[in-house]
Amino acid sequence: MKVLGIDIGGSAVKGAPVNTKTGRLLAERHRIETPKQLTPAGMAKVVAEIVAHFKWHGPIGLGFPGVIHGDRIMTSANLHPRFCGGSAIKLMSKATGCRVALVNDADAAGLAEIRFGAGRGVAGTVLLITLGTGVGSALFQDGKLFQNTELGHLPIRSKSAERFVSSTARKRRKLDWAEWGTELGAYLHTLETLLWPQLIIIGGGVSTKHRKFFKYLKPRAKLVPAKFFNEAGIVGAALWAAERQ
Repeated sequence: MKVLGIDIGGSAVKGAPVNTKTGRLLAERHRIETPKQLTPAGMAKVVAEIVAHFKWHGPIGLGFPGVIHGDRIMTSANLHPRFCGGSAIKLMSKATGCRVALVNDADAAGLAEIRFGAGRGVAGTVLLITLGTGVGSALFQDGKLFQNTELGHLPIRSKSAERFVSSTARKRRKLDWAEWGTELGAYLHTLETLLWPQLIIIGGGVSTKHRKFFKYLKPRAKLVPAKFFNEAGIVGAALWAAERQ
């Protein structure tokens, strides 16, 4: 089945058509930067631009960085607060003229990795962490997804962990890889104490540079980069939509 996967992030929106039987992109991904915080209507226009770029008329899977309850966005930590409480499916369907399925972006990335990537065939508890503008997380037990595990908002020094250990935080705080990796490693140790995963997968754009910081993390669990790197959210959003057709 062919589905257009779209991944909404804090600084860009990315999309590509996906073969949901293989997890492969059917065209080069199209990326639109969003340096300014967009309203829901503004974001809908960007999503419609991606749909138009591919001349798409089929189903769309949409990954969003927040807690998702059905068709409702409940949190929007790194995007416009007006997203909260609204029906994103209704908004995006109207903007694109297509059927839309909505999923948390980290859950989408996790689905891609469990189905086709670094977590394929792994029994037990698998934890995926995405590092970008914020910190996303997805938790699986024997391949089953536990939706909306927002572990990036666990408190560190009375603030969300993502304020300290996201990829954006590393740049904002001007930390070198060793300093950032040490703090990220301490955060992962806290998650391991809570969840005891057998496998931790690190995703997001910075996962392509995993050799620069993995040596500082030192988790108990096996640690691997995401196979899909920064495309996992696109693939997983498409999978989510395909399963709901």
